[in-house]
Amino acid sequence: MADRYQQFTRTPVGKFVVPKLGLPNPATLRRYKPGQPALEGPALLGAAPGGRLEKTVKDQLADAGIEVVTSPAEGRHAALVFDATGVTDPKQLREVYKFFHPVIRSVGSSGRVVVLGTPPELAEGRERIAQRALEGFVRSVGKELKRGATAQLVYVAEGAEDATESTLRFLLSAKSAFVDAQVIRIGTHTRTATAPENWDKPLDGKVALVTGASRGIGAAIAEVLARDGAHVVALDIPAQGADLSKVANKVGGSALQLDITAADAPDKLAEYLTTRHDGVDIVVHNAGITRDKTLGNLTEGGWDSVIAVNLAAQLAVNDKLIGAKVLKENGRIVGVSSIAGIAGNVGQTNYATSKAGVIGMIDVGAEQLAGYGGTINAVAPGFIETKMTAAVPLFIREAGRRLSSLGQGGLPVDVAETIAWYANPASAAVNGNVVRVCGQALLGA
Repeated sequence: MADRYQQFTRTPVGKFVVPKLGLPNPATLRRYKPGQPALEGPALLGAAPGGRLEKTVKDQLADAGIEVVTSPAEGRHAALVFDATGVTDPKQLREVYKFFHPVIRSVGSSGRVVVLGTPPELAEGRERIAQRALEGFVRSVGKELKRGATAQLVYVAEGAEDATESTLRFLLSAKSAFVDAQVIRIGTHTRTATAPENWDKPLDGKVALVTGASRGIGAAIAEVLARDGAHVVALDIPAQGADLSKVANKVGGSALQLDITAADAPDKLAEYLTTRHDGVDIVVHNAGITRDKTLGNLTEGGWDSVIAVNLAAQLAVNDKLIGAKVLKENGRIVGVSSIAGIAGNVGQTNYATSKAGVIGMIDVGAEQLAGYGGTINAVAPGFIETKMTAAVPLFIREAGRRLSSLGQGGLPVDVAETIAWYANPASAAVNGNVVRVCGQALLGA
């Protein structure tokens, strides 16, 4: 659905009235188009003394075709990247201030700020305190940036320095347009992160299953994974068969009509993926439903159906695909949670419970998948412009759009791009993460 207020802000009248009245003025976000440069301008790179990532990051950015400077450039910077792994005492947090203070106003439209640190849980004493402090810094910077710029914190475990490239490429590019003020962890992994032969087609030769693929976010996921080279198996219930076929045909994939809540669904799915595709590399659990009622008005059926589709079916499918080794080694599982699962929401006790359960699925599955040579992660969308949000009452819809640092709703492609980053073979060390695609919504953490 079109954001009519945002359209108004770009009209001659809107350009005059909005600043005069101090109204929200959401920026036009730069989103990815094939062939565009990773960044439209230089990236300023700095490091605290003793940082262990600066050289590696410099080489990785250069490989991505990004101009890297180590002294402030004339005009705007497309990105500011700071290696804070050398900060081992709270007193050294002054290094973060020293780097950003003189240049923070130089961040350009849809610019990027990325801070790199060491996971606090892997540090000790004062280093743990100092590294945890970086989170408050980055979340605050995300709220201060203007013109569609974003800020992120990436914690990199010792030994995972070479595994940061896919994450940096994603966060610095237009693919992360609606991801803001997130904390991402890159850990050591049983398998080495392998750079794809072609970064424009990182999923060549992969088979991806996308549930709930007939429309909205699911259709966007199918399109982006296919764009990146995967053969997509688009799954949805038989009632959505016509729309599902359109999506599958559009992306050159396969359509599978199946109710994933059926008792025999995991077996049927495993048989299909094995006989038709010799297994599956990427599983995206996007299928989900809402049955919104306040708890006192919610029926048993309204509770059970949401838990079944949004959580129980995913667990059953995972158990089967992993147990029967239908999910290939180094495979990827991606869940779709929600900010409702993080912050809760009125009238959505069932939905929020199921989406918080998806986060629990990631927590439990990360260790299991690491031993399997794979990863499991989740996205947690905020306000995304879909038919579902278009049906939300006007004032609630407007609040959902404006109550974020970016002051607007996201698009289905924003969720899809984040999932594609998880699926990239170079993201093998990104495991157990839940990344909000919400423009730094002010709802929840």
